[in-house]
Amino acid sequence: MAELKKALGLLDVFSIFSGAMISSVLFVLPGIVIKRTGPAMILSYIIAGFLYIPAMFAKAELATAMPRAGGDYFFIDRSLGSAAGTIGGLNTWFALSLKSAFALIGIGAVMTVFKSDLTDMQIKLIAVVFCILFFIINLVGVEIAGRFQVFLVAGLLGILIYFIFMGSYHVDPHHFRPFAPAGIESIFKAAGMVFISFAGLTKVCSVSEEIKNPKRNLPLAMFMAFFVVTTIYVLVVFITVGVTPPHELSGSLSPISLAASKFMGSAGIKAVIVAAILAFMTTANAGIMAASR
Repeated sequence: MAELKKALGLLDVFSIFSGAMISSVLFVLPGIVIKRTGPAMILSYIIAGFLYIPAMFAKAELATAMPRAGGDYFFIDRSLGSAAGTIGGLNTWFALSLKSAFALIGIGAVMTVFKSDLTDMQIKLIAVVFCILFFIINLVGVEIAGRFQVFLVAGLLGILIYFIFMGSYHVDPHHFRPFAPAGIESIFKAAGMVFISFAGLTKVCSVSEEIKNPKRNLPLAMFMAFFVVTTIYVLVVFITVGVTPPHELSGSLSPISLAASKFMGSAGIKAVIVAAILAFMTTANAGIMAASR
């Protein structure tokens, strides 16, 4: 069987892993989780990250030992046979495809902030246009898709880092009291809710065959993405809680935008919306890239 061209460098792979992690959950979940946990949800993100580490070690070992396209299908096929591999491969494909579809619809949904009269059909049309765009980019070549992902992730991380930097001057310690009003148990329950924030990181091992020097670049990029994105998660949530009164944040479906409005006004809201669109785009591009393998 002919091997695929190795065209993805360390930065490309880091961006694919990072883009697969950062999605709508960062822009929606904090408002839902704080209602059940309080400001202690910051610890929930840290706990969920630690719980994901064993999966990363396992996938890094498998993908570097067998750097072939197919990901879960290839690993399961070689260890448990073709029947189990087919079932596992289909499950992974459906998960990636549905995650990408959700992200594509999310792009159109978020754009309603700029144009509030968009119909459901227009939102779906926007999703289809972006789907075709990502399809063409991936069809041209994985190298182009990787470079495009680098551009998207750079923009996304840039906005989030700016949000963290500016927000650090407006944190009110009183917003963290009481820290865990629902008790210690709620922190671990919330960790189960935010665990989905890390989903997608190991799925993109499907592209391992196209990575240059996979024995070094794949595990290095995976762990770099994990630690960078986990740090971003924790700091963004910390700033969001610190600048927003608890009664306003609790139950909000746009907590990051709400927080940005407190210290950056309408410009902050627009910046966060752009970040959300970029997050959806990175998730969709990474998902299509991995699912196609």
